[in-house]
Amino acid sequence: MATHYEQSLQRDLDRIRAKVAEMGGLGERALRDCLTALQERNRQLAYTVILRDQKIDEKEKEIDRLCLEFIVRQQPVASLLRFAYATIRLNLELERIGDYAESIARQVLKLVGMNVHVPIGRFVEIAELAIPMFHESVQAFIRQDADLAKRTMEVEDAVDVLRNQINAELVQLRQENKISLEALTPLMTIARRFERVSDQAKNICQEVVFMCTGEYGRHEGADVFRLLFLDEHNSCRSQMAEAIGNSLNQPEFVFTSAGLDPKPMDPMTASFLKEKGLDISRHTSKSLQHVPNLEHYQIIVGLAKEVQRAIPPPPRKTIYLDWSVKDPSRLQGTFAEVRPAYEATYQEIHAHIQDLVEAVLGDKIN
Repeated sequence: MATHYEQSLQRDLDRIRAKVAEMGGLGERALRDCLTALQERNRQLAYTVILRDQKIDEKEKEIDRLCLEFIVRQQPVASLLRFAYATIRLNLELERIGDYAESIARQVLKLVGMNVHVPIGRFVEIAELAIPMFHESVQAFIRQDADLAKRTMEVEDAVDVLRNQINAELVQLRQENKISLEALTPLMTIARRFERVSDQAKNICQEVVFMCTGEYGRHEGADVFRLLFLDEHNSCRSQMAEAIGNSLNQPEFVFTSAGLDPKPMDPMTASFLKEKGLDISRHTSKSLQHVPNLEHYQIIVGLAKEVQRAIPPPPRKTIYLDWSVKDPSRLQGTFAEVRPAYEATYQEIHAHIQDLVEAVLGDKIN
């Protein structure tokens, strides 16, 4: 026969799990309603999602209270302490899911008033990956199933790839004047929000694995600094910066480059860098939309004045730096005639990168 303590403990655990299941259900319903509102151009349903977000916020506060009461009353250790910690972390992820649903609903409201063709099939496709992933992550928590959590995490890569494909297709539609510039941002935001749902689901799964096994993989790679160099065409300056960064052989850094309007690689840039021992012959120009997991980049460096005005506001924890430098590929003349301009740009970018890397490494040491 169970003791009073065992009964009290089980009652607390069941209550917390039930509230998590309830909050997860609200989040999943909100995401489903967002997709329906997008498909049917249903303004009323979009408003309903926005208004219901308050219920998710209320559940977050209730779960936090239950977890704190559980810690005080039960004074948990080992697996029970991991349960309480993981639940508090998971609760934050669930609340963010509600925020993403609200954001999608607001974008739908913008689109309803536009005469715009929406590639619904693609949005259904990404939603039908992200929403079930979220559902399974909550189920893994409720059932304390680490294996289910690990299987569920594997879906995230497919969502990332699909989000990039959607963005590329939307840009193509815009270039063909099949969608307006006003519609482009809401549509890309919706795709991004569904992709972020999968990120949050992965975070939940990582908390489940920690809760069940004590293995904590949440912040793998968190000590890696990701820098994105961005200019107009990703054909000269940003490619030069990426090559310089990679030549420093700093394992703590990942350097990537992109352009607002990608164009073929500048042959003189490739020749100049080859003289420096930097081979970019296999590099191709890419757009900002083709940079996976942009929100994971700690620093975005703009190498042209036009960049900051053109890109959307960076993620909350991303630092934007303006390193506007002259573009030597715009000069006319033979390679010998324009080489000094390439050298000047190279040296300026190199000095910036060297100082930034040393600043980051010094801050980690201090």
